[in-house]
Amino acid sequence: MDMVRENHKKAGLFDNFSSLIRKCIFSVLSIGPVPSHIAFIMDGNRRYAKKKNLLEKDGYRAGFSVLINVLRYCYELGMKQITVYAFSIDNFKRRPEEVQSLMELMQEKIDELIAEESIVNRLGIRIYFRGNLKLLSEPVRSSVEMAMAKTAGNSKAVLSVCVAYTSTDEIARAVQESCEEKQDEIREQDASNTGNYALEQLIGVADIDRHMYMAGVPDPDVIIRTSGGTRLSNFLLWQSAHCLLYSPRALWPEISFWHLVLAIIYFQRNYFYVKEKKKQA
Repeated sequence: MDMVRENHKKAGLFDNFSSLIRKCIFSVLSIGPVPSHIAFIMDGNRRYAKKKNLLEKDGYRAGFSVLINVLRYCYELGMKQITVYAFSIDNFKRRPEEVQSLMELMQEKIDELIAEESIVNRLGIRIYFRGNLKLLSEPVRSSVEMAMAKTAGNSKAVLSVCVAYTSTDEIARAVQESCEEKQDEIREQDASNTGNYALEQLIGVADIDRHMYMAGVPDPDVIIRTSGGTRLSNFLLWQSAHCLLYSPRALWPEISFWHLVLAIIYFQRNYFYVKEKKKQA
């Protein structure tokens, strides 16, 4: 029993020391510009499992643990918006047993996230799930809705989880809903034979923005795709016109505090270039 207490004490001291080191590093980084919104393409869970001779499901479990750590780091740095690409619509094309396993794991981890003592509640993080949620199984969809309801009172930061999501689906849906919203006006213009020019005037970027899954969320400052990939894989295509892409070679479950530090330094080095491009747009 004394040994257990001693180990807990050492672990607590190590955590406190690590937290102090992070605060010191973040205070230095905060002298320069810091992203207010950072997005992650969490690539490499299956490859990590294969690399470590684990079951695929355990690779995703390791990835979830990393997500919790990354949430803490982003919060400590003062970021207000964190977005993660959790499950693409294209992922439904995988083997049925793999999809089922991922859905069960997703439900399990959502329930963990909304536990009273969970990190999202301790840090005051609100969770939104964004995507075509009708494609999810009923149990998972219920967990998703419960998570959003239970964290609705949290206001210190926002975690957007893109699930059953692709940008093409998001854009197509937004355009369709924009057309439906302006249906009466479109019919009036058609009746007056003013044609496509009038349609372009009726539906603009702001209308489409309002119907996006990511409506109301500032565009990301930087997207981090792990595993060294340089593709967006149908993620936030509409929102990333003036966004940096950072691609560390580490697989998602291997991502550490230092990878985030390097991503922020990369953002700071390119900040004024991106700012100038935004002005020109």
